[in-house]
Amino acid sequence: MDARDRDADLDSVLIGGRERREIVIVDYDPSWPMRFEREHDRLQLALGELALQIEHIGSTAVPGLAAKPIIDVLVAVADPEADDAVVPPLEAAGYELRVREPGHRMLRTRERDVHVHVWPAGTDEIARLLAFRDHLRRARADRLAYERVKRELAARDWSDMNEYADAKGPLIEQILARARR
Repeated sequence: MDARDRDADLDSVLIGGRERREIVIVDYDPSWPMRFEREHDRLQLALGELALQIEHIGSTAVPGLAAKPIIDVLVAVADPEADDAVVPPLEAAGYELRVREPGHRMLRTRERDVHVHVWPAGTDEIARLLAFRDHLRRARADRLAYERVKRELAARDWSDMNEYADAKGPLIEQILARARR
């Protein structure tokens, strides 16, 4: 996908448009799991039985890994595109819709320190996210390599966070290939 197609795709799914934000990587904070637990309870209360699975994902879910201080949460539901059922309770709980794309919704706190990714239960994407997290928890060499790349990329100037995330893609795919072995 060329840059123009990528930009058009982002413009079609991002609520509020692309954002230019500084990428800040900080050392692992042992309070991140507790913050996830608070968000877990908040999400469970908001969604009730709609939430089939709630998991801490992303770098803040990997002990010892430096990260952007943003708690990423995976919520599996039967149908994330059932916006009338899923989005209003999350908005009432204080989350704002940021991404609306086929099969995926992302909401975040007003402070932008929690990202809630809503996916259909049982999808390959959920398996991929959990496999990556679990592998980094076990594999010190891959964890260190990923941290090194994240710090190098964070030092660059990005027009939005999506470019930074895309730049990590090749290493993520290499790590996932090792995780599958």
